[in-house]
Amino acid sequence: MTSGICTGPAGDGGGAPAEDIGGYLRRLGFVRPPRPTAETLFALQRAHLERVPYENIDIQLGRPPGIDPALSARRFAAGHGGYCFHLNGAFALLLEELGFDVTRHVAGVLGAADRERRDVSGDHLALTVRVDGGEFFVDAGLGDGPHEPLPLRAGTHRQGAFAYGLEPLGGDAPGWRYTNEAAPCPVVNFLSAPASTADFEAVHARLSTAEDSGFVRTFAMLRRDADGVDALRGRVLHRIDPVKGNTERVLETPDAFWSVVGGVFGRDLDGLTGEDRAALWERVDRAHEAWLASRAEAGGP
Repeated sequence: MTSGICTGPAGDGGGAPAEDIGGYLRRLGFVRPPRPTAETLFALQRAHLERVPYENIDIQLGRPPGIDPALSARRFAAGHGGYCFHLNGAFALLLEELGFDVTRHVAGVLGAADRERRDVSGDHLALTVRVDGGEFFVDAGLGDGPHEPLPLRAGTHRQGAFAYGLEPLGGDAPGWRYTNEAAPCPVVNFLSAPASTADFEAVHARLSTAEDSGFVRTFAMLRRDADGVDALRGRVLHRIDPVKGNTERVLETPDAFWSVVGGVFGRDLDGLTGEDRAALWERVDRAHEAWLASRAEAGGP
């Protein structure tokens, strides 16, 4: 791929129309295609995390979008977000269009209770990128992950008040283990072997439609910036900031909810009808009340 933004074969089955890639770049604040340098890679990841939210609005509305990277690029150009398969899938395509050397990897996210496991579940897509003689772990699809790429070498890597770890995965297949103890899901294991979008289709179908999937059960939006993370789970807006301190606010009305979705998270709302907004608010509000009832039964605050 060259930095001319042309339609043609990419590393994962095909390119995207020039207008979609151009719109995607404009969403990230780039008026023209940048050169494929390490400096550009860092700027692109920062912009992606700040401007394209991790979100599951369409999954919550029962119409999950596919994970074809060109489709995701078109959706991002139109002001939408997505979850890991959309975010990292489209980001990989964009980077390839700009001339970066990108590899997709089968990965798995682990919660705190399972942090010692070394298996790879396949419920996450991870990326590595080689540029300017270096190799980097790149992830725009965690929502609360690193603000910038991490050098792919073992050790602790600090970004402001946040610390991230990388170490060889161990086990039967070569790979890497990423850790972020400040996150609810502190571990990502990923295999070194290259993967393609097809490797994630079945998992995506399950995660985006199964009744017991967290993406189906719980509304979520996340946005990362240099200082911290904004996270909206149900009706509760969290700000995670290790320096200034964490804050939490319950959104009491539909107007407050949609103001945060469009304002804090930058999600375009023009494609959502009045019926869509009413249905999502009703779903989120019902889940919030059920959560409050379950906490009361358990004797929580």
